[in-house]
Formats: sequence, C-alpha cells, structure tokens
Amino acid sequence: MAAEAKIFELNNGTMQVKVSNYGCTITSLFVPDKDGKLGDVVLGFDTIEPYQRGAAPYFGCIVGRVANRIKEGKFTLNGTEYSLPINKPPNSLHGGQKGFDKVIWEVAEYKQGDTPSITFKYHSHDGEEGYPGDVSFTATYTLTSKTTMRLDMEGIPKDKATPISLAQHTYWNLSGHNSGKSILDHTIQIWANHITPVDQNIVPTGEILAVKNTPFDFTTENTKIGSRIQEVGIGYDHNYVLDCGEEKLGLKRAAKLVDPTSSRTLNLWTDAPGMQFYTANYVNGIVGKGGAVYEKHGAACLETQGFPNAINQPNFPSVVVKPGEKYKHTMLFEFSAE
Repeated sequence: MAAEAKIFELNNGTMQVKVSNYGCTITSLFVPDKDGKLGDVVLGFDTIEPYQRGAAPYFGCIVGRVANRIKEGKFTLNGTEYSLPINKPPNSLHGGQKGFDKVIWEVAEYKQGDTPSITFKYHSHDGEEGYPGDVSFTATYTLTSKTTMRLDMEGIPKDKATPISLAQHTYWNLSGHNSGKSILDHTIQIWANHITPVDQNIVPTGEILAVKNTPFDFTTENTKIGSRIQEVGIGYDHNYVLDCGEEKLGLKRAAKLVDPTSSRTLNLWTDAPGMQFYTANYVNGIVGKGGAVYEKHGAACLETQGFPNAINQPNFPSVVVKPGEKYKHTMLFEFSAE
C-alpha cells in the first residue's frame, strides 16, 4: 500500500516547523522577531494538493537525485552514457520530471520533545529518471535548540556508482511570507570569494570567477540583495563557491540573511562545496498560504549543493558516489533576532 502524503509538525515551544513526507517539503516555519512575535518565513501552501499538482516552483522541498542543471541531460560514467529527461530545456533540472521533490517519502522515525525530529527515507531504483543504480536515501529534520534546525541528508548506493547531490530548496522571506515585501532590502553575506559563471542556459561554463569588483560580491556584511541586482539581469541564480567561511562542528559558514525591519536573521552552515543563491526570479503572482500572493524577488533560496553540472566538469568537486561510500550533506539553520 502506498504511503499517504501528510504534514507533520516539529515544535519546541519557540519555533514551529511543518514538513511533509511529500518531497520532504517544509511548508511553514515560524520563528520570533526582535519583539518575540512569531512569523512564518517560508513560501508555501496551506495544503499538500497544490504541491502535488505542480503549483510550486520547488517551494520548500528536497531536490534530487542531482540538484540543479545537468547540461543537455547527458553524462558519461564508467564508459556508459546516460540520458536524463530534459524537463527544463535544453537541460535536466533537479532530478528530472519526477525528482525526489515529487515522491512520497516514508516516515522512518518521528520524535517529539525538546529536540523534536522527523526522519524520511526513500529508495531510488536503478534507472529512475535515467540515473544508474539503486540508492537508499534518508533526510532528518531536527530542532536542535530553541531557534536552530538541522537537516541531515544521506544516500547509500547499492551496486553502481552514481552522481548524487541533494539540495534543500526553501524560499526564505524573513519579513514573513505574507509581508508583501520583496527580499531586495534583506542583507546577505555569503562566505564565497568565487562563483561558477553560467552560459545563456544557466549552466556553468567550468570557469571559477572571483567575485571581487563584481555585483556577485557579498563577502562583506550589510550588503543589500537589491543593491546591484539590476546589473545581473533578472536576478541572482548562481552557484557560489563556499571557500572562506570559518568552521565549527565539521560545518562551514555559508550565508547570513537578515531582514532589517524585523531583525530576523538566518545563519546557514553546511558541509557542501557550493550554494545556489536564487532570488525567486521566476515567481510571478503565485497564491500561497492564507491567500498571500508571491511575486518576483519575493524570497531568497540558499541551496547548498554540489556544483551544478559537476558530473560533466572534471575541474569541479566530484558528485559521484560509489558502492561502499556514503553521500552526506548537512545544513544548520540558526535563527535569531539580532
């Protein structure tokens, strides 16, 4: 019998997160502002149905087996050429037509209490969306302290080498999803001295470009997202090379997002090599929770990941995981109101 799509709650008395086993999707996340007022800071829908019918451009979900773009939906591994669905012409995006965001994961464990957590698991079969080999995946969301959430993702290939790169695709607006404000006045600091520049189809060229003296430079604090956004076309949609963040507990600092009005702050830590910084450039009048209307630049995505199209770029960190190895990817979301 197929599992049913449901929404589960993690609540430690200070922050409250709702997450679905459909795509491991965060549907709401409430954290306090400087006055202690709770606000829901993620874009999404009140029920699972809009996610299932494809109304969300990857709101809140985990994408895979390989996040981001694979050029022309092709790669060669151990002498075999693989072809993937071209679901975002001319490339394959976020795992194909039915990526991990569009499947029902099994609830393996669900714990309440001071550090509530939920673990989802999913078995991806050989040939699924064109990818080689069976892989067993788990994703665990844990509220590790009053205003901190941790996500641990793992993948274990059974008998074939395969590319694996999962990403968490939440759209953040620290003013509140229903504030009606864009994120252009949010400030962001990104611990990256380089990006991977892209071609006209948003696929990395293979080059590693220094951000210094470009509109991609967010290495200093208090830089408004909107300060130079008009210089990069419709907005940011670029992979940042996380190469200069301090480390703690095996994770490095990736980004700090701040809403100056509410003082809500998100500090993001990860062990992934890259982070897609995306400013919701293609969101256009989507009606979300409570009738809130989401517009272009109405949120920011901070998707830690392997580099896009790494499977076809030998100079990028490898995303291939072999049998006997384990894919691991952790994200730590520290909220505060500074």
